[in-house]
Amino acid sequence: MANGQWYPPEWPERIRALAEGTLTPVTPRRAATVMLLKDTGTTPVVHMLRRRTTMAFAGGAYAYPGGGVDPRDDDHRIRWAGPTRAWWADRLGVDETSAQAVVCAAVRETYEEAGVLLAGPTLDTVVGDTTGDAWEADRAALVARDLSFAEFLDRRGLVLRSDLLGVWTRWITPEFETRRYDTWFFVAALPEGQRTRNASTEADRTVWIRPAEAAAGYDKGELLMMPPTVATLRQLIPYDSAADVLAAAPARDLTPVLARARLENGEVVLAWPGHDEFTKHVPTGGAPA
Repeated sequence: MANGQWYPPEWPERIRALAEGTLTPVTPRRAATVMLLKDTGTTPVVHMLRRRTTMAFAGGAYAYPGGGVDPRDDDHRIRWAGPTRAWWADRLGVDETSAQAVVCAAVRETYEEAGVLLAGPTLDTVVGDTTGDAWEADRAALVARDLSFAEFLDRRGLVLRSDLLGVWTRWITPEFETRRYDTWFFVAALPEGQRTRNASTEADRTVWIRPAEAAAGYDKGELLMMPPTVATLRQLIPYDSAADVLAAAPARDLTPVLARARLENGEVVLAWPGHDEFTKHVPTGGAPA
């Protein structure tokens, strides 16, 4: 492996089946992930977690906090600050109910997996320290789905701060995967007074790392990652601060990136439109090149 691109051994067979028309794609589940940033005085660093090697999907790969939309993330009781649901619907390309669910998933998953909460007691404030037994009990109840995010916010008298998020890009899991997600990638700055921790049962470590350093680790084959993770890391490199990243978010193109597989000259070619570095050539009966 020349780099750290995650590539499961069952992919070639499934890619060939899809290209030959014998594989029916599953419907992707909506999801959200957040690139949490903080400034270091020179360049921003991004919070990443390493998925446990025992995980069926992308085990050992570095990623950002995130996960699938909970059916209750569209609960109308959620108190909301920032751009309206209609604004988010237009930006995300979905209806208002779905827009709330995606934004809520981004905020909820960041709290569940990193212990960072983008919410506050008023429209223009954000909570400080979120550690302690009471906070942890609520976080565990969210993870177990014993508590909805709307119930959690209501219990604590908090408002979801959608204005602390910027949506950056959108990727859809390839059609040949058995587990598929339609994922919006968001950016956010670490709120003052809060700190990240490895709160996820799916991760064995977390790091704050410069995007350029993480991308270099991937290029050397030292850090395992999926294409969307590497692509977004490279996109973050030019920015000097978290504020600069957030300021750039509204102009980002959200056309979904979806890998395509085709049969060509006796081999399967797997390509992500606009991201040539991830192209794979799979000879019939052979391994990817």
